[in-house]
This record gives sequence, C-alpha cells and structure tokens, in this order.
Amino acid sequence: MKFLKWIPMAAAIAAGAMLASPAFAHIVVGVSVGFPPPPARVEHVAVWAGHAWIPGYWRWSGARHVWVAGYWTYPRPGYRYLPARGVRTGPAWRFHAGYWYR
Repeated sequence: MKFLKWIPMAAAIAAGAMLASPAFAHIVVGVSVGFPPPPARVEHVAVWAGHAWIPGYWRWSGARHVWVAGYWTYPRPGYRYLPARGVRTGPAWRFHAGYWYR
C-alpha cells in the first residue's frame, strides 16, 4: 500500500519532465516565381584581411524582386560559402539561400 502513495508523485514528475523537454519542429516554406530574378548587381569591394565577403542577391518580396546588399563577415575555418541564387525548377524559379559548407 505504501507503493500506491508514490504513483501520483511519479506521474507528476514524468509529466513535468515531458513538458520541460524541448519540442522541435522543422517547417519549410517555398515560393516559386514565374520569371527569373534580374542579373546580380556588381558590388565593388576592397579586400579586407581576415574577413569574407557575402555577395548580395535578389529576394522575392511577394510582389517584386528586391536587392539585398552584400556584407562582410568572419570566415568559418574549413568551410566555403555557396552564395544565394535563383534556380529554375520546371517553369518556375525558386530561391535558394546562401550557406556555409565543408
């Protein structure tokens, strides 16, 4: 009978542990546009030692393409950067964000 006293407490601890654990969700939203982005703008930049230049790109705003300017950042040792780009997928164009890769 003493064991039965601990069941509600054990259930409460288990429920609290489940509520405290983080839940992760991964949502991907894609937008296709029926025409390509304009040609990339030429951005003239000087070399800045110890920094990496992330080039600008055209982003779809929901109504038109909008230029997002490039910027300087610190490089990630052992990684290379693949710039953002528009990719033709069938009759439409899809945006692929830039990212660092090994």
